Amino acid sequence: MYADLVFVGGPVFLATGPQLADVAVQDDRILAIGQVKDLIGPQTEVVPIDGMLVPGVQDAHVHPVWGGLEMLRCELSWIEGVTGYRRAIAEYARAYPGRAWVTGGGWAMTAFPGGTPHRRDLDDIVPDRPVLLHNCDHHGAWVNTKALELAGIDATTPDPADGRIEREADGTPTGLLHEGAVALVTRHLPPESQAEYEAALRLGQKHLHRFGITGWQDAILGEYGGYRDPSPAYRALAASGELTARVTGALWWDRDRAAEQIEELVARRAENAIGRFGTPMVKIMLDGVAENFTASLTEPYLGDRGRGLSFVDYERLPEHVKALVRQGFSVHFHAIGDAAVRAALDAVAASEPGSNARHQIAHLQLVDPQDVKRFGSLGVIANMQPFWACHEPQLDTLAIPFLGAERASWLYPFGDLLRAGTPLAAGSDWPVSSADPWQGMHVAVNRAYHGDHVLLPAQRLDLMTALSAYTRGSAYANGCDEAGLIAPGYLADFVVLDRNPFQGEIRETRVLQTYVGGERVYDGG
Repeated sequence: MYADLVFVGGPVFLATGPQLADVAVQDDRILAIGQVKDLIGPQTEVVPIDGMLVPGVQDAHVHPVWGGLEMLRCELSWIEGVTGYRRAIAEYARAYPGRAWVTGGGWAMTAFPGGTPHRRDLDDIVPDRPVLLHNCDHHGAWVNTKALELAGIDATTPDPADGRIEREADGTPTGLLHEGAVALVTRHLPPESQAEYEAALRLGQKHLHRFGITGWQDAILGEYGGYRDPSPAYRALAASGELTARVTGALWWDRDRAAEQIEELVARRAENAIGRFGTPMVKIMLDGVAENFTASLTEPYLGDRGRGLSFVDYERLPEHVKALVRQGFSVHFHAIGDAAVRAALDAVAASEPGSNARHQIAHLQLVDPQDVKRFGSLGVIANMQPFWACHEPQLDTLAIPFLGAERASWLYPFGDLLRAGTPLAAGSDWPVSSADPWQGMHVAVNRAYHGDHVLLPAQRLDLMTALSAYTRGSAYANGCDEAGLIAPGYLADFVVLDRNPFQGEIRETRVLQTYVGGERVYDGG
Protein backbone atom coordinates (compact mmCIF):
# COMPACT_ATOMS: atom_id res chain seq x y z
CA MET A 1 0.00 0.00 0.00
CA TYR A 2 1.44 3.32 -1.08
CA ALA A 3 0.61 6.83 0.08
CA ASP A 4 -1.09 9.28 -2.23
CA LEU A 5 0.87 12.22 -0.84
CA VAL A 6 4.02 12.55 1.27
CA PHE A 7 5.58 15.63 2.89
CA VAL A 8 9.33 15.30 3.47
CA GLY A 9 12.47 17.05 4.59
CA GLY A 10 11.54 19.53 7.27
CA PRO A 11 10.07 20.25 10.69
CA VAL A 12 6.45 19.34 11.41
CA PHE A 13 4.32 20.96 14.12
CA LEU A 14 3.05 18.06 16.21
CA ALA A 15 1.09 17.99 19.47
CA THR A 16 4.38 18.12 21.38
CA GLY A 17 5.87 20.88 19.25
CA PRO A 18 8.08 21.09 16.14
CA GLN A 19 9.87 17.89 15.21
CA LEU A 20 11.72 16.63 12.13
CA ALA A 21 9.45 14.07 10.48
CA ASP A 22 7.85 13.00 7.23
CA VAL A 23 4.08 12.73 6.84
CA ALA A 24 2.19 10.31 4.57
CA VAL A 25 -1.40 10.74 3.40
CA GLN A 26 -3.86 8.30 1.90
CA ASP A 27 -7.21 9.54 0.61
CA ASP A 28 -8.21 12.36 2.98
CA ARG A 29 -6.43 11.05 6.10
CA ILE A 30 -2.97 11.07 7.63
CA LEU A 31 -1.56 7.59 7.19
CA ALA A 32 1.76 7.76 9.02
CA ILE A 33 4.34 10.07 10.58
CA GLY A 34 8.08 9.50 10.85
CA GLN A 35 10.04 7.39 8.37
CA VAL A 36 7.65 6.91 5.45
CA LYS A 37 10.01 6.03 2.56
CA ASP A 38 8.44 2.60 2.19
CA LEU A 39 5.09 4.27 1.51
CA ILE A 40 6.35 6.21 -1.50
CA GLY A 41 5.27 4.55 -4.74
CA PRO A 42 5.39 5.47 -8.42
CA GLN A 43 2.17 7.54 -8.18
CA THR A 44 2.91 9.18 -4.82
CA GLU A 45 3.20 12.97 -4.89
CA VAL A 46 6.18 14.10 -2.82
CA VAL A 47 6.09 17.63 -1.41
CA PRO A 48 9.21 19.16 0.16
CA ILE A 49 8.73 20.97 3.48
CA ASP A 50 10.52 24.23 2.75
CA GLY A 51 9.95 25.90 6.11
CA MET A 52 7.52 23.99 8.32
CA LEU A 53 4.45 21.80 7.93
CA VAL A 54 1.64 22.78 10.32
CA PRO A 55 -1.97 21.64 10.69
CA GLY A 56 -4.56 23.53 8.70
CA VAL A 57 -5.55 26.72 10.50
CA GLN A 58 -9.14 26.97 11.66
CA ASP A 59 -10.54 30.48 12.09
CA ALA A 60 -12.99 30.41 15.00
CA HIS A 61 -14.71 33.72 14.21
CA VAL A 62 -14.87 35.16 10.70
CA HIS A 63 -17.30 36.57 8.11
CA PRO A 64 -16.06 35.44 4.67
CA VAL A 65 -19.18 36.43 2.74
CA TRP A 66 -19.08 39.96 4.12
CA GLY A 67 -15.39 40.14 3.26
CA GLY A 68 -16.09 38.97 -0.27
CA LEU A 69 -18.91 41.48 -0.66
CA GLU A 70 -16.62 44.31 0.39
CA MET A 71 -14.16 43.19 -2.29
CA LEU A 72 -16.98 43.39 -4.84
CA ARG A 73 -18.17 46.81 -3.66
CA CYS A 74 -16.54 50.03 -2.50
CA GLU A 75 -13.73 48.64 -0.35
CA LEU A 76 -11.95 51.06 1.97
CA SER A 77 -10.08 48.54 4.14
CA TRP A 78 -6.63 49.21 2.70
CA ILE A 79 -7.01 52.98 2.33
CA GLU A 80 -5.85 55.52 4.91
CA GLY A 81 -7.37 58.85 5.83
CA VAL A 82 -10.41 60.89 4.89
CA THR A 83 -8.84 62.17 1.69
CA GLY A 84 -8.13 58.63 0.55
CA TYR A 85 -11.64 57.49 1.44
CA ARG A 86 -13.25 60.35 -0.46
CA ARG A 87 -11.13 59.70 -3.54
CA ALA A 88 -11.97 55.97 -3.53
CA ILE A 89 -15.70 56.58 -3.00
CA ALA A 90 -15.86 59.16 -5.79
CA GLU A 91 -13.98 56.83 -8.16
CA TYR A 92 -16.31 53.95 -7.31
CA ALA A 93 -19.40 56.10 -7.89
CA ARG A 94 -18.08 57.18 -11.30
CA ALA A 95 -17.19 53.60 -12.22
CA TYR A 96 -20.69 52.30 -11.42
CA PRO A 97 -23.18 55.01 -12.41
CA GLY A 98 -25.97 52.46 -12.85
CA ARG A 99 -25.98 51.24 -9.24
CA ALA A 100 -28.84 52.75 -7.26
CA TRP A 101 -26.75 52.87 -4.07
CA VAL A 102 -23.08 53.20 -3.28
CA THR A 103 -22.37 50.51 -0.68
CA GLY A 104 -19.25 48.99 0.80
CA GLY A 105 -17.16 49.57 3.88
CA GLY A 106 -13.92 49.19 5.76
CA TRP A 107 -13.31 52.76 6.99
CA ALA A 108 -11.62 53.28 10.36
CA MET A 109 -13.04 55.43 13.14
CA THR A 110 -9.57 56.80 13.88
CA ALA A 111 -9.52 58.61 10.53
CA PHE A 112 -12.10 61.09 11.88
CA PRO A 113 -12.07 63.47 14.85
CA GLY A 114 -13.74 61.68 17.75
CA GLY A 115 -14.24 58.64 15.51
CA THR A 116 -17.29 60.23 13.86
CA PRO A 117 -17.47 60.86 10.09
CA HIS A 118 -19.99 63.36 8.71
CA ARG A 119 -22.51 63.15 5.88
CA ARG A 120 -21.13 66.32 4.27
CA ASP A 121 -17.94 64.42 3.36
CA LEU A 122 -20.15 62.17 1.20
CA ASP A 123 -22.73 64.68 -0.03
CA ASP A 124 -20.39 66.66 -2.28
CA ILE A 125 -18.84 63.58 -3.94
CA VAL A 126 -22.04 61.49 -4.31
CA PRO A 127 -24.94 63.97 -4.40
CA ASP A 128 -27.22 61.98 -6.71
CA ARG A 129 -27.91 58.71 -4.78
CA PRO A 130 -27.76 57.23 -1.31
CA VAL A 131 -24.48 56.01 0.20
CA LEU A 132 -24.07 53.48 3.02
CA LEU A 133 -20.60 52.38 4.11
CA HIS A 134 -20.05 50.06 7.06
CA ASN A 135 -17.13 50.86 9.31
CA CYS A 136 -14.40 48.26 9.64
CA ASP A 137 -15.90 46.69 12.79
CA HIS A 138 -19.39 46.52 11.25
CA HIS A 139 -20.95 48.10 14.34
CA GLY A 140 -21.77 51.35 12.56
CA ALA A 141 -22.31 52.92 9.16
CA TRP A 142 -21.55 56.24 7.47
CA VAL A 143 -24.37 57.54 5.27
CA ASN A 144 -25.03 60.63 3.20
CA THR A 145 -27.99 63.01 3.30
CA LYS A 146 -29.76 61.15 0.47
CA ALA A 147 -29.77 57.96 2.54
CA LEU A 148 -31.05 59.77 5.64
CA GLU A 149 -33.83 61.41 3.63
CA LEU A 150 -34.84 58.14 2.00
CA ALA A 151 -35.07 56.52 5.45
CA GLY A 152 -36.96 59.48 6.91
CA ILE A 153 -34.33 60.09 9.59
CA ASP A 154 -34.24 63.61 10.97
CA ALA A 155 -33.89 65.46 14.27
CA THR A 156 -37.20 64.07 15.52
CA THR A 157 -36.31 60.41 14.89
CA PRO A 158 -35.78 58.60 18.20
CA ASP A 159 -32.80 56.32 18.77
CA PRO A 160 -33.71 52.63 18.56
CA ALA A 161 -33.35 50.61 21.75
CA ASP A 162 -30.30 48.79 20.36
CA GLY A 163 -28.50 51.66 18.69
CA ARG A 164 -27.78 55.36 18.45
CA ILE A 165 -28.01 58.11 15.83
CA GLU A 166 -25.02 60.45 16.07
CA ARG A 167 -26.33 64.02 16.14
CA GLU A 168 -25.29 67.64 15.96
CA ALA A 169 -26.11 70.00 18.84
CA ASP A 170 -29.59 70.74 17.45
CA GLY A 171 -30.42 67.03 17.01
CA THR A 172 -29.74 66.89 13.26
CA PRO A 173 -28.25 63.49 12.27
CA THR A 174 -24.58 63.75 11.33
CA GLY A 175 -24.58 60.71 9.07
CA LEU A 176 -23.10 58.20 11.53
CA LEU A 177 -25.36 55.40 12.73
CA HIS A 178 -24.38 53.02 15.52
CA GLU A 179 -25.46 49.41 15.97
CA GLY A 180 -29.23 48.89 15.51
CA ALA A 181 -29.67 52.39 14.09
CA VAL A 182 -28.02 51.14 10.89
CA ALA A 183 -31.16 49.10 10.19
CA LEU A 184 -33.16 52.32 9.84
CA VAL A 185 -31.37 52.79 6.52
CA THR A 186 -30.52 49.24 5.43
CA ARG A 187 -34.19 48.25 5.28
CA HIS A 188 -34.40 50.51 2.21
CA LEU A 189 -31.53 48.86 0.31
CA PRO A 190 -32.48 47.19 -2.97
CA PRO A 191 -32.65 43.36 -2.93
CA GLU A 192 -29.31 41.57 -3.23
CA SER A 193 -28.85 38.62 -5.54
CA GLN A 194 -28.01 35.06 -4.62
CA ALA A 195 -25.40 35.08 -7.38
CA GLU A 196 -23.57 38.00 -5.74
CA TYR A 197 -23.46 36.19 -2.41
CA GLU A 198 -22.11 33.03 -4.00
CA ALA A 199 -19.44 35.07 -5.81
CA ALA A 200 -18.57 36.74 -2.50
CA LEU A 201 -18.16 33.39 -0.78
CA ARG A 202 -15.85 32.15 -3.54
CA LEU A 203 -13.70 35.27 -3.10
CA GLY A 204 -13.74 34.95 0.68
CA GLN A 205 -12.76 31.28 0.57
CA LYS A 206 -9.90 32.00 -1.83
CA HIS A 207 -8.68 34.78 0.43
CA LEU A 208 -8.71 32.56 3.53
CA HIS A 209 -7.04 29.59 1.84
CA ARG A 210 -4.07 31.78 0.90
CA PHE A 211 -3.39 32.28 4.61
CA GLY A 212 -3.50 28.54 5.35
CA ILE A 213 -7.06 28.56 6.65
CA THR A 214 -8.71 25.23 5.95
CA GLY A 215 -11.84 25.64 8.07
CA TRP A 216 -13.74 28.32 9.88
CA GLN A 217 -16.75 29.34 11.88
CA ASP A 218 -18.91 31.92 10.14
CA ALA A 219 -20.00 33.91 13.17
CA ILE A 220 -23.28 35.33 11.82
CA LEU A 221 -25.63 33.34 9.62
CA GLY A 222 -28.75 35.42 9.44
CA GLU A 223 -29.89 38.89 8.42
CA TYR A 224 -27.67 41.52 10.03
CA GLY A 225 -26.59 45.08 9.29
CA GLY A 226 -28.18 45.14 5.85
CA TYR A 227 -26.69 41.79 4.82
CA ARG A 228 -28.93 38.88 3.95
CA ASP A 229 -28.43 35.42 5.41
CA PRO A 230 -25.29 33.86 3.85
CA SER A 231 -26.60 30.32 4.47
CA PRO A 232 -28.05 29.78 0.97
CA ALA A 233 -24.68 30.65 -0.57
CA TYR A 234 -22.96 28.09 1.65
CA ARG A 235 -25.55 25.46 0.79
CA ALA A 236 -25.12 26.10 -2.92
CA LEU A 237 -21.33 25.82 -2.85
CA ALA A 238 -21.45 22.81 -0.53
CA ALA A 239 -23.86 21.02 -2.87
CA SER A 240 -21.76 21.80 -5.95
CA GLY A 241 -18.47 20.77 -4.31
CA GLU A 242 -17.05 24.30 -4.55
CA LEU A 243 -16.91 24.65 -0.77
CA THR A 244 -13.44 23.28 -0.18
CA ALA A 245 -13.18 24.49 3.43
CA ARG A 246 -14.75 22.88 6.49
CA VAL A 247 -17.35 25.38 7.66
CA THR A 248 -19.25 25.62 10.90
CA GLY A 249 -21.93 28.28 11.00
CA ALA A 250 -23.39 30.17 13.97
CA LEU A 251 -27.09 30.86 13.39
CA TRP A 252 -28.07 34.41 14.29
CA TRP A 253 -30.21 34.90 17.41
CA ASP A 254 -32.78 37.60 16.58
CA ARG A 255 -32.51 39.92 19.57
CA ASP A 256 -36.00 41.30 18.95
CA ARG A 257 -37.48 37.87 19.61
CA ALA A 258 -37.22 35.24 22.34
CA ALA A 259 -37.43 31.45 22.69
CA GLU A 260 -40.12 31.10 20.03
CA GLN A 261 -37.37 31.32 17.37
CA ILE A 262 -35.65 28.13 18.55
CA GLU A 263 -37.93 25.87 16.52
CA GLU A 264 -36.92 27.80 13.39
CA LEU A 265 -33.24 27.50 14.32
CA VAL A 266 -33.61 23.73 14.60
CA ALA A 267 -35.19 23.61 11.13
CA ARG A 268 -32.42 25.77 9.66
CA ARG A 269 -29.77 23.54 11.19
CA ALA A 270 -31.29 20.52 9.44
CA GLU A 271 -31.54 22.38 6.13
CA ASN A 272 -27.90 23.50 6.31
CA ALA A 273 -26.35 20.05 6.87
CA ILE A 274 -24.72 19.61 3.45
CA GLY A 275 -21.25 18.23 2.81
CA ARG A 276 -18.60 20.25 4.64
CA PHE A 277 -21.16 22.78 5.90
CA GLY A 278 -23.11 22.60 9.13
CA THR A 279 -24.64 24.97 11.67
CA PRO A 280 -24.48 23.52 15.21
CA MET A 281 -23.95 26.92 16.85
CA VAL A 282 -26.19 29.87 17.72
CA LYS A 283 -24.70 33.36 17.85
CA ILE A 284 -26.01 35.71 20.54
CA MET A 285 -24.64 39.25 20.39
CA LEU A 286 -24.77 40.62 23.93
CA ASP A 287 -23.36 44.12 23.43
CA GLY A 288 -21.61 46.46 21.00
CA VAL A 289 -18.09 47.88 21.02
CA ALA A 290 -16.23 50.13 23.42
CA GLU A 291 -15.25 52.74 20.84
CA ASN A 292 -18.85 53.92 20.38
CA PHE A 293 -19.77 53.33 24.04
CA THR A 294 -22.11 50.43 23.30
CA ALA A 295 -20.02 47.69 24.95
CA SER A 296 -21.83 46.67 28.14
CA LEU A 297 -19.97 47.62 31.34
CA THR A 298 -20.67 46.92 35.01
CA GLU A 299 -19.62 50.50 35.84
CA PRO A 300 -20.06 53.60 33.63
CA TYR A 301 -17.59 54.81 31.06
CA LEU A 302 -15.61 57.84 32.13
CA GLY A 303 -16.96 61.15 30.93
CA ASP A 304 -20.65 60.55 31.64
CA ARG A 305 -21.02 58.07 28.76
CA GLY A 306 -23.29 55.58 30.51
CA ARG A 307 -22.78 51.83 30.86
CA GLY A 308 -23.27 50.87 27.21
CA LEU A 309 -26.03 48.74 25.70
CA SER A 310 -27.32 45.25 26.43
CA PHE A 311 -28.78 43.83 23.24
CA VAL A 312 -30.66 41.04 24.99
CA ASP A 313 -32.30 40.74 28.39
CA TYR A 314 -29.50 39.40 30.60
CA GLU A 315 -32.01 38.11 33.14
CA ARG A 316 -33.72 35.92 30.51
CA LEU A 317 -30.47 34.85 28.85
CA PRO A 318 -29.98 31.73 31.05
CA GLU A 319 -33.37 30.31 30.10
CA HIS A 320 -32.63 30.86 26.41
CA VAL A 321 -29.23 29.18 26.65
CA LYS A 322 -30.74 26.27 28.56
CA ALA A 323 -33.42 25.84 25.88
CA LEU A 324 -30.80 25.93 23.11
CA VAL A 325 -28.66 23.31 24.86
CA ARG A 326 -31.69 21.03 25.14
CA GLN A 327 -31.98 21.22 21.36
CA GLY A 328 -28.32 20.26 20.93
CA PHE A 329 -26.93 23.73 20.19
CA SER A 330 -23.78 25.36 21.52
CA VAL A 331 -23.78 29.14 21.96
CA HIS A 332 -21.27 31.58 20.51
CA PHE A 333 -21.51 34.81 22.50
CA HIS A 334 -20.30 38.21 21.32
CA ALA A 335 -19.09 39.95 24.49
CA ILE A 336 -16.83 43.00 24.50
CA GLY A 337 -17.58 44.60 27.86
CA ASP A 338 -17.13 43.06 31.30
CA ALA A 339 -20.89 43.05 32.00
CA ALA A 340 -21.53 41.13 28.78
CA VAL A 341 -18.80 38.60 29.59
CA ARG A 342 -20.27 38.07 33.05
CA ALA A 343 -23.78 37.65 31.64
CA ALA A 344 -22.53 34.96 29.24
CA LEU A 345 -20.74 33.09 32.03
CA ASP A 346 -23.81 33.33 34.27
CA ALA A 347 -25.98 31.90 31.49
CA VAL A 348 -23.63 28.98 30.91
CA ALA A 349 -23.42 28.30 34.64
CA ALA A 350 -27.21 28.04 34.78
CA SER A 351 -27.54 25.79 31.71
CA GLU A 352 -27.80 22.02 31.48
CA PRO A 353 -25.00 20.39 33.52
CA GLY A 354 -23.03 17.63 31.86
CA SER A 355 -23.94 18.65 28.31
CA ASN A 356 -21.43 18.35 25.50
CA ALA A 357 -22.03 21.94 24.43
CA ARG A 358 -19.00 23.94 23.31
CA HIS A 359 -20.03 27.38 24.51
CA GLN A 360 -17.60 30.13 23.62
CA ILE A 361 -17.23 33.83 24.26
CA ALA A 362 -15.71 35.88 21.46
CA HIS A 363 -13.67 39.10 21.64
CA LEU A 364 -13.16 39.38 25.43
CA GLN A 365 -11.85 42.91 25.32
CA LEU A 366 -12.66 43.62 28.94
CA VAL A 367 -12.84 40.78 31.48
CA ASP A 368 -13.12 41.43 35.21
CA PRO A 369 -10.31 39.44 36.92
CA GLN A 370 -12.83 37.74 39.21
CA ASP A 371 -14.51 36.23 36.13
CA VAL A 372 -11.33 34.88 34.53
CA LYS A 373 -11.21 31.72 36.66
CA ARG A 374 -14.82 30.89 35.77
CA PHE A 375 -13.92 30.06 32.16
CA GLY A 376 -11.86 27.00 33.08
CA SER A 377 -14.29 25.70 35.69
CA LEU A 378 -17.23 26.04 33.28
CA GLY A 379 -15.32 24.76 30.25
CA VAL A 380 -16.14 27.93 28.30
CA ILE A 381 -13.89 28.47 25.28
CA ALA A 382 -12.12 31.83 25.03
CA ASN A 383 -12.61 32.71 21.35
CA MET A 384 -9.77 35.21 20.98
CA GLN A 385 -9.07 37.75 18.27
CA PRO A 386 -5.36 38.13 19.11
CA PHE A 387 -4.60 40.75 16.45
CA TRP A 388 -6.51 43.32 18.53
CA ALA A 389 -4.45 42.81 21.70
CA CYS A 390 -1.93 45.59 21.15
CA HIS A 391 -1.63 49.33 21.38
CA GLU A 392 -3.11 50.87 18.22
CA PRO A 393 -4.87 54.19 17.57
CA GLN A 394 -8.47 52.99 17.96
CA LEU A 395 -7.80 51.33 21.31
CA ASP A 396 -5.54 54.09 22.60
CA THR A 397 -7.68 57.08 21.61
CA LEU A 398 -11.29 55.84 21.55
CA ALA A 399 -11.39 53.14 24.26
CA ILE A 400 -8.72 53.34 26.99
CA PRO A 401 -9.33 57.04 27.86
CA PHE A 402 -12.96 56.20 28.64
CA LEU A 403 -12.19 53.02 30.60
CA GLY A 404 -9.60 54.35 33.02
CA ALA A 405 -6.38 52.80 34.32
CA GLU A 406 -7.88 49.95 36.36
CA ARG A 407 -10.11 48.59 33.60
CA ALA A 408 -7.36 49.13 31.02
CA SER A 409 -5.39 46.50 32.97
CA TRP A 410 -8.15 43.97 32.18
CA LEU A 411 -7.77 44.15 28.38
CA TYR A 412 -7.58 40.86 26.49
CA PRO A 413 -6.35 38.74 29.44
CA PHE A 414 -5.21 35.78 27.34
CA GLY A 415 -2.34 34.80 29.62
CA ASP A 416 -4.55 34.79 32.69
CA LEU A 417 -7.21 32.77 30.87
CA LEU A 418 -4.60 30.19 29.89
CA ARG A 419 -3.33 29.92 33.46
CA ALA A 420 -6.93 29.46 34.65
CA GLY A 421 -7.27 26.34 32.47
CA THR A 422 -9.41 27.95 29.78
CA PRO A 423 -9.70 26.23 26.38
CA LEU A 424 -8.31 28.72 23.84
CA ALA A 425 -9.45 29.20 20.25
CA ALA A 426 -8.51 31.99 17.87
CA GLY A 427 -10.03 33.83 14.95
CA SER A 428 -9.64 36.97 12.89
CA ASP A 429 -13.16 38.48 12.64
CA TRP A 430 -12.23 39.33 9.03
CA PRO A 431 -13.18 41.70 7.38
CA VAL A 432 -13.09 43.61 10.68
CA SER A 433 -9.32 43.01 10.75
CA SER A 434 -6.73 41.05 8.80
CA ALA A 435 -7.51 37.40 8.14
CA ASP A 436 -3.79 36.54 8.31
CA PRO A 437 -3.35 34.23 11.35
CA TRP A 438 0.40 34.80 11.39
CA GLN A 439 -0.23 38.48 12.11
CA GLY A 440 -2.54 37.46 14.94
CA MET A 441 0.01 35.01 16.35
CA HIS A 442 2.68 37.69 16.22
CA VAL A 443 0.54 39.96 18.41
CA ALA A 444 -0.47 37.11 20.75
CA VAL A 445 3.19 36.39 21.43
CA ASN A 446 4.46 39.98 21.58
CA ARG A 447 1.36 41.99 22.66
CA ALA A 448 2.63 44.56 20.16
CA TYR A 449 2.59 44.70 16.38
CA HIS A 450 5.75 46.73 16.00
CA GLY A 451 7.95 48.63 18.38
CA ASP A 452 8.27 48.09 22.12
CA HIS A 453 5.00 49.63 23.33
CA VAL A 454 3.68 46.39 24.83
CA LEU A 455 0.08 45.97 26.00
CA LEU A 456 0.10 44.14 29.35
CA PRO A 457 3.14 41.87 28.86
CA ALA A 458 1.91 39.37 31.47
CA GLN A 459 -0.87 38.43 29.01
CA ARG A 460 1.52 37.21 26.32
CA LEU A 461 1.20 33.66 24.98
CA ASP A 462 4.11 31.57 23.77
CA LEU A 463 4.03 30.56 20.10
CA MET A 464 3.33 26.90 20.90
CA THR A 465 0.14 27.98 22.70
CA ALA A 466 -0.87 30.54 20.07
CA LEU A 467 -0.40 28.17 17.13
CA SER A 468 -2.24 25.40 19.01
CA ALA A 469 -5.15 27.82 19.61
CA TYR A 470 -5.35 28.61 15.88
CA THR A 471 -5.30 24.91 14.95
CA ARG A 472 -6.39 22.32 17.49
CA GLY A 473 -8.15 24.83 19.73
CA SER A 474 -10.23 26.37 16.97
CA ALA A 475 -10.99 22.97 15.46
CA TYR A 476 -12.46 22.01 18.85
CA ALA A 477 -14.44 25.26 19.02
CA ASN A 478 -15.74 24.62 15.51
CA GLY A 479 -16.76 21.04 16.34
CA CYS A 480 -14.25 19.59 13.89
CA ASP A 481 -12.59 17.03 16.14
CA GLU A 482 -10.73 15.20 13.38
CA ALA A 483 -8.80 18.30 12.30
CA GLY A 484 -6.30 20.66 13.88
CA LEU A 485 -3.60 18.09 14.65
CA ILE A 486 -1.01 16.21 12.62
CA ALA A 487 -1.46 12.64 13.85
CA PRO A 488 -2.34 9.30 12.19
CA GLY A 489 -6.03 9.03 11.40
CA TYR A 490 -6.66 12.78 11.44
CA LEU A 491 -7.88 14.68 8.41
CA ALA A 492 -5.12 15.62 6.00
CA ASP A 493 -5.47 19.39 6.37
CA PHE A 494 -2.03 21.03 6.15
CA VAL A 495 -0.16 24.23 5.54
CA VAL A 496 3.34 24.36 4.06
CA LEU A 497 5.12 27.49 5.32
CA ASP A 498 8.05 29.32 3.80
CA ARG A 499 9.89 29.36 7.13
CA ASN A 500 9.99 28.04 10.66
CA PRO A 501 8.00 30.65 12.62
CA PHE A 502 9.70 29.53 15.84
CA GLN A 503 12.92 30.97 14.40
CA GLY A 504 12.43 34.60 13.46
CA GLU A 505 9.70 37.16 12.90
CA ILE A 506 6.31 35.43 13.11
CA ARG A 507 4.46 38.09 11.15
CA GLU A 508 6.74 37.59 8.13
CA THR A 509 5.53 33.98 7.72
CA ARG A 510 4.03 33.23 4.33
CA VAL A 511 2.00 30.24 3.14
CA LEU A 512 3.33 28.26 0.20
CA GLN A 513 0.58 25.64 -0.05
CA THR A 514 -2.71 24.81 1.66
CA TYR A 515 -4.28 21.34 1.65
CA VAL A 516 -7.76 20.23 2.71
CA GLY A 517 -8.35 16.48 2.91
CA GLY A 518 -5.13 15.86 1.01
CA GLU A 519 -6.20 18.12 -1.88
CA ARG A 520 -4.24 21.28 -2.67
CA VAL A 521 -6.58 24.30 -2.45
CA TYR A 522 -3.91 27.01 -2.59
CA ASP A 523 -0.52 27.09 -4.26
CA GLY A 524 1.57 30.20 -3.68
CA GLY A 525 4.34 28.96 -5.95
